[in-house]
Parts: sequence; structure tokens; C-alpha cells
Amino acid sequence: MPYTLCVYYSRTGNTEKLMKEIAQELKCELIKLDDGVDRAGLTGWLRSGMQAMSRRLPPVKPIKTAFPLDVYDLVIIGSPVWAGRCSAPVRSFLGQYGGEIRRAAYVLTRGSDVRYEEVFDQMDMYVRSPRISAVTIRPNTVGSTFWRDEFLTSVREAGKEKTSNDG
Repeated sequence: MPYTLCVYYSRTGNTEKLMKEIAQELKCELIKLDDGVDRAGLTGWLRSGMQAMSRRLPPVKPIKTAFPLDVYDLVIIGSPVWAGRCSAPVRSFLGQYGGEIRRAAYVLTRGSDVRYEEVFDQMDMYVRSPRISAVTIRPNTVGSTFWRDEFLTSVREAGKEKTSNDG
């Protein structure tokens, strides 16, 4: 899928693994967000949850992409769920760059059975237009591969629709 970008933050590696799979399947650019904050261990876990609940936008390091963000047809944004919200680094990224994103899709990883679909609406507040697709996945569980593949199918279909509408 041309001009697609995958951007993500991962504290434990679950979101990173999933976003690498998605980027590989779509043959697109992949960028990992870095906020320079130590989030390791119990202290990092607590810090992450507190930042998510505070809703502040702590700084995230600038990203380097092949093209300006508004050139990409689609930006897929991956985030773990922290305290019922997207991660603080992803929220900061959206706060800084969301106005440049023409079309977005979201991938959330979660550690519980709660789906946290309301997080999609929280993320939509930062981008130009509502998401074209979204999925929440609990990694390493029965069904996680199915939901990843369903997400990939929906993104590919949205890309075909956009191409036919542009032509």
C-alpha cells in the first residue's frame, strides 16, 4: 500500500511486535516513537499509568519519515492501552502531528479482556477526520491473529476505495 506509515509506541514489546507484522504485511514505513522516559519495571508501569490519567502531553522526540506526514495516504497508529487511555507518547504524537494526518487507523494492544474501544474516540479528537479502521488486540491470545488479519483486510479495502474515488 503506497504512502502508508505505521507509527507506534511500545513499553513491553507487544505493540512493537504487532506493528512490525502490520508494516511488513503492508510493505510500509515503520516509526517507533521515543519520549526518552524510563518506563521499565514497576516504577515505569506506575509512571505510565499516571501520565495516561493526567492527560498531559509530555514531549515526544521528533520523528523522521520519508515524506511529510500530510503526504501519506494513511497513518496507522499503534498504542498500548494505559489506564483506559492511549499511551502518553502516542497522545503527545497526536497532539503534535495529528493536524497533519489526512487519514488514520488505530491499533491498540491491551492486557485485559476489556476492549477499550472508547480510546478510538479519544484519539480521533487529535486528527483531521475520523479513523477509517481500528482494532484492539490482546496479544498472544486465541483470536489475536484473526483480529490483526481483519484489520489488515479493512485497511486494504479502504485503500482500494480511496484509489477508486480518486481515479
